[in-house]
Amino acid sequence: MTKRGTRGFTLIELMVAIAAMAILALMSWRGIDGMMRSQTLNRDRSDAVLTAQAALAQWSADLDASLVLSQTSITPISWNGGVLRLTRRANDGVQSIVQVVAWTQRSDGAGTSRWYRWQSPALHTRGDWQQAWTRAAAWAQDGGDNTGGTQVALMPLQSWSLLYFVNGNWVPAEAASLSANTRIPNGIRLVLDLSPGTSLAGEITRDWILPTYTPQPARS
Repeated sequence: MTKRGTRGFTLIELMVAIAAMAILALMSWRGIDGMMRSQTLNRDRSDAVLTAQAALAQWSADLDASLVLSQTSITPISWNGGVLRLTRRANDGVQSIVQVVAWTQRSDGAGTSRWYRWQSPALHTRGDWQQAWTRAAAWAQDGGDNTGGTQVALMPLQSWSLLYFVNGNWVPAEAASLSANTRIPNGIRLVLDLSPGTSLAGEITRDWILPTYTPQPARS
């Protein structure tokens, strides 16, 4: 009886099998890489959305707590086209306090322009307030560590602007004229132009209305 030898793979068959496995591995890697990239983009966008929501919530809270100091002509809100300063009431967990808060846009030192918030420590005298008001303006210029306050870096920002709601119209804050009786505008519109190419880009508009504002009825 004749024995037949076991036939092995030829070199061509082996090369074809290796090539097929390589193609399958490449396709699998591309699929996994695409999923990882998608997950990273979704996570970055979610983080950016949460940061924006927290920043806008703080913005509204600062405006809601804006404070007119009694028996003075001190304005509680000041905007010069680049920095918004305001006086607000807060709570340190024990008692009600007064603070100066500032918002501005500047570089983070790594080439990215960001929106920043600064707040002073608790203020106890008019002299403390005046120093904090001045320091807020200095901080907006250079972000120096000698301002005696606390700053937080927020989302990347290309530009921002404000409009005040005065006499029934939205006007650029730089051009708005507040009377002695309306030292806080009836409304403030915040327009943020987020940096392109980031996880969250485009324009965000946020309107804040003075809680005590009562619209006047339209004249017939």
